[in-house]
Amino acid sequence: MMRGAALLMLSLGLLAACGESPQTLTQSKKPDATAYSGAAKVYMVGGWTAGDKTSWEQQLRARNQKQNDYSR
Repeated sequence: MMRGAALLMLSLGLLAACGESPQTLTQSKKPDATAYSGAAKVYMVGGWTAGDKTSWEQQLRARNQKQNDYSR
């Protein structure tokens, strides 16, 4: 009885695996469009330029100072 139940469960598991649909990526409507073109100018902080490491670090320091309770 146990052997028959185990065989039944095994066969159901194998059948379920065969019924899985393929998972392929579909292309967007515009295949030449970039995935992400960057933030809009409205959301950028003044004084920060994209690709400039020093301006990025300065903006991080300024943001962290505004969150520092000891400097208030």
